[in-house]
Amino acid sequence: MASLLAGTLFEARGQAPAPSKDFYQLMVTRKEVIFRWWKISLRSENREARPGELKESHEDFLDDPSLQIQIAIVFGGDTLDHIFNMCRGNFDFLVRLPDALLLYIISYLDLEDIARLSQVSHRFETLCNSDKLWEMVVENLSGRITPEMRSLAQDVGWKQFFFTNKLQLQLQLRRRRKKSDSSESLSD
Repeated sequence: MASLLAGTLFEARGQAPAPSKDFYQLMVTRKEVIFRWWKISLRSENREARPGELKESHEDFLDDPSLQIQIAIVFGGDTLDHIFNMCRGNFDFLVRLPDALLLYIISYLDLEDIARLSQVSHRFETLCNSDKLWEMVVENLSGRITPEMRSLAQDVGWKQFFFTNKLQLQLQLRRRRKKSDSSESLSD
């Protein structure tokens, strides 16, 4: 499975906490952790400071508390934990799946599971509330969607269309038919 991973597993950029103005870049590749920094200072003794770079293998990073502390200060504890997991070989393959494939999988979940999944992360919240997902859910459950139904769903949103009861949908479809019939008779 690790062979499916891209060359760069993680990348982040950030600025050190105030009062520092220094910039940092953190990259994790398949084999190493790369930490780069750019010193920003108005003091004359620091103006000539060159950018720096530190490269360590995953094993060396796990044994280097000074680098770990620097990363935690600049990027936070959650980022440090994420890097620990990657260096230990614990990769989250689910987040690497394309949206289209995730939507296809999610469309077969129960409604309660979709609601729970939407609380996992911002990405899953976006996917679970997307019109594309609810269009797939409606098609999976109802089988056949008429062009008239599709038009209504696109107007009100597929999620709203799914959760609207059948009587209300029939009423809305009837109103749309009357409206289109009256506009056609006016154009004749």
